[in-house]
Amino acid sequence: MATIELFDLPQSGPLVGIDPGSKTLGIAACDAGRLIASPVETIKKGRKLGPSLDRLFEIIDERKTVGIVMGLPLNMDGSEGPRAQSARALARNIMARREIPIAFQDERLSSSEAERAMIAGDLSRARRAELIDASAAAIILQTAIDRLANAS
Repeated sequence: MATIELFDLPQSGPLVGIDPGSKTLGIAACDAGRLIASPVETIKKGRKLGPSLDRLFEIIDERKTVGIVMGLPLNMDGSEGPRAQSARALARNIMARREIPIAFQDERLSSSEAERAMIAGDLSRARRAELIDASAAAIILQTAIDRLANAS
């Protein structure tokens, strides 16, 4: 299975959002109604990707997920660099182990938006560091479900 366009995801059912980082995977989810995306957890990536994917698949199975929205870290000019290539490689690794539709969502500035929201919420620097990746994943997923809702 290849990655798909956002509007080709199944029309109903829960989605999982992923903020792919070099050391962590921020994970968020929404319910079947696709109203609000919420942070779930941050999965630390080790030397081997397998254990991280095992945890991701546990979350997918627990939530009966029908698709994934993965952040695509584009450069500010819209071009793809090494981080985007890494996100695409992660998607290929996920699809090699499980047949699940994956759509990409531009994630430019999602981490800085999450950071601003947490600063406004008066979270300590240490607490922000714990939550930033999952919060960025929630912003990525929320952007996608808002786009899907507005297209209907």
